[in-house]
Amino acid sequence: MKMTRISLALCVAMSALGHSHAIAAAFNLNEHSASGLGRAFAGEGAVADNAAVLARNPAAMSQFESMAVSVAATYVDPNIDIKGRENLGPLPKSALNANDIAPSAWIPAAYFIQPLNDKWSWGLGLFTNYGLSTEFDKDYAAGLIGGETELTTFNINPNVAYKINEQWSVGAGINAIYADAKLVRRAGVTSTALVDLSGDTLDWGWNAGVMYQLNEHHRWGLSYRSGTTLSFKGDFTGLSSSFNQVPGALDLELPAIAEFSGYDRLSERFAVHYSVQWTGWDVFKELKATSDQCQNGVCFQKDQDFSDSWRYAIGGTYYLNPQWTLRAGLALDRQAAHDVISIPDTERLWYSLGLTYQVNPNWSVDVGMAYLDGKDVNIDEHLTSALTAQLSSSASAFIGAAQMNYRF
Repeated sequence: MKMTRISLALCVAMSALGHSHAIAAAFNLNEHSASGLGRAFAGEGAVADNAAVLARNPAAMSQFESMAVSVAATYVDPNIDIKGRENLGPLPKSALNANDIAPSAWIPAAYFIQPLNDKWSWGLGLFTNYGLSTEFDKDYAAGLIGGETELTTFNINPNVAYKINEQWSVGAGINAIYADAKLVRRAGVTSTALVDLSGDTLDWGWNAGVMYQLNEHHRWGLSYRSGTTLSFKGDFTGLSSSFNQVPGALDLELPAIAEFSGYDRLSERFAVHYSVQWTGWDVFKELKATSDQCQNGVCFQKDQDFSDSWRYAIGGTYYLNPQWTLRAGLALDRQAAHDVISIPDTERLWYSLGLTYQVNPNWSVDVGMAYLDGKDVNIDEHLTSALTAQLSSSASAFIGAAQMNYRF
């Protein structure tokens, strides 16, 4: 039985490159706003030009003197191709080729910030930090490691902030994370489903941040979002259950994220912003589904080779006039996942452009776009102890986003 998904209202369908591999390391997502996309998400925890800053640093709510709302939608069009490097036993290496394994998708988000007085503020963010979707043909030769993989998450994130003085602010929040997952593995050219697992869960985490403002033109932020363990409960059908549908469980470790951000307005017209982000992917060691109705209590197990990843971003904003703001950014995402074709991660360069149009003193509209250029990588993944699929992966993506902002 496939679990029911929350639709539209910010429950997000992700794609493997489009929302993770070419977007952020492994299946971490940075796509929280159109304004941020236009600067390659550089300085996101410090710029505070609209309510979407809530996704990166709750302490930045202290920058708002009135209620603010932002609603964004991001479209991701990924392109991931897999090619065989060597024959797979009696099969030619061309049997390992797979094109466009990650579908395009939309990522919605919404934010609300309300100052309560000159010290306290509160806000609510609705967005996602993790997600993926890859799908190979049912008769793909390496179906034991390809197949279908999908993770959808949705984060409800209420926050509070306190302004200590004119320089220092702090903030914190809790995260209610809904997640839905599906994993299918097949027996190569026979298309037989050897593993079919689906389930959902609701788990919890927390986040915190601090901001230091030297003056209105220079500020820096440091934020942290906790890791969490998603404990899925659902249904399993496969070889280890004699192809009977049985109740199964799977724990998925999501990593912590820490980010340093800076914003410096160097003149009336120009500002520079920058970020360094760390994601603790080293916690993700395996995918293991269990049930007392599976052989030896294990329905499915796959070791994962993940390492901590870093993201570096720098951008500039040009304040053309009171109506128009222009921005650009450049970022480098380091690779986190290794030798996994269902999550074909790679190192990526982001090239971003964006703008804001101030409709009136209250309304503004943001548009952003980015091209992500992924480095080609080789993947050696074991189907069995004696059989290894030797592959290469190429990846790129186009991302576009639009956003509306209102200050009361």
